[in-house]
Amino acid sequence: MMQNTLIKNIQIVNENEVKVADILISEGLIAKIGQIEEDNDIKVIDGSGLYVLPGVLDGQVHFRDPGFTYKADLYTESKAAIAGGVTSFIDMPNTSPNVMDLGKLNEKYELASQKSLANFGFFLGVNADNLEEIIKLDTSGLLAVSDDGLYFTKKGNLIADRPEMMEKLFAHCKSIIAIHSEKEEMVVENEKLFRSRYGDDLSVKHHPYIRSEKACFEATERAIKLAKKHDARLHILHLTTEAETHLFDNSKPLTEKKITTEVCVQNLWFSEKDYERLGTLIKWNPAIKTEKDRQGLFKALLEDKIDLITTDHAPHQLEEKEKPYFESMSGAPMVQHGFTVMLEFYKKGLISLEKIAEKMCHNPAILYNIVKRGFIREGYFADLTIVDMDKPWTVSKDNILYKCGWSPLEGETFSTKITHTFVNGNLVYADGIFDEKYRGLALKVKQ
Repeated sequence: MMQNTLIKNIQIVNENEVKVADILISEGLIAKIGQIEEDNDIKVIDGSGLYVLPGVLDGQVHFRDPGFTYKADLYTESKAAIAGGVTSFIDMPNTSPNVMDLGKLNEKYELASQKSLANFGFFLGVNADNLEEIIKLDTSGLLAVSDDGLYFTKKGNLIADRPEMMEKLFAHCKSIIAIHSEKEEMVVENEKLFRSRYGDDLSVKHHPYIRSEKACFEATERAIKLAKKHDARLHILHLTTEAETHLFDNSKPLTEKKITTEVCVQNLWFSEKDYERLGTLIKWNPAIKTEKDRQGLFKALLEDKIDLITTDHAPHQLEEKEKPYFESMSGAPMVQHGFTVMLEFYKKGLISLEKIAEKMCHNPAILYNIVKRGFIREGYFADLTIVDMDKPWTVSKDNILYKCGWSPLEGETFSTKITHTFVNGNLVYADGIFDEKYRGLALKVKQ
């Protein structure tokens, strides 16, 4: 029998407003919002001076489980997520084995039910190898199909680089198609050019010119054109250029959009000037680009041309990152710190709390059609994150929870702190202490 919990006098950030009220949690759900009397049988948390948002739903992570668990796994990274206010995540298919059929997808759900402290969902992988099988499936009950990360397995597997493959997929697939949007042949040509100039000892500062604006823009422009032709549901993952933002529409609410996109926290925080300081630690694909791109992405986010904020959490061991440019692995861990970074932007007056809740909590649930999550509403799952807006702390080895043990944000001091995280009504994190007897639930898609 779950104990009821009452959060008193807290500032609730939800559905474009901030208001002070109480929240009663019962049987894993939000039972009541309003002015609620205390009761001896109810655990009370004093929320005075604190804020509560719906638990963050991170729509793009790579938790490396199964197959690469020396870097990360569903237990360690979900624990890091919860400390960062993330109560649900959607994991990508580039594990080992790749998640390319329903059998592997179901195995991953089963694994997560045993290991994950947060709620979980998974994309089904699609590439040239299994396209014919995917278009025969009824994918309407899935969160999405995606090619993200599968290009590491074999060249030529990026959907964005294969118009004939996109045509077939967009014509037949009934779910969201979430793609990594770069022209691979252009990236390969750029690599050859820079190798001819600088040899193998290339600096990471050239990364945004190898994985160039043009390679991203032309791939995204083509994908959008083909998706519109077939009235397909296309989601462009991890947008990195200001130029691409002009390809997206803000004239419709998200519920009516067929073409959507997201920006990762790191592309709002870092720009190419940070390569000098951090080197390959901030090597991502697509690349972190210019300050103009960073500002353009932020502007498009505020204008609702960009629909979601994600982290693309992609941990590697430090020694894998610190290798020379061509050998260094792309990706970095962010899920513990992404929400905190966005709260820092709020503290600087660059974004409202309501907009953060919209892009990190409400919109992922809307886009992926997830049942009873993403909002603070009566009858919804009690996935909640409580924040102290005036509690500075510094990212260090001592408080990083990623299995890989490092972060590109080490040494950064943030002025807000996540104090409590509820998952399905269970207080799984409170003032640095975890209650690990609970496991998250699979995200359900509305039918």
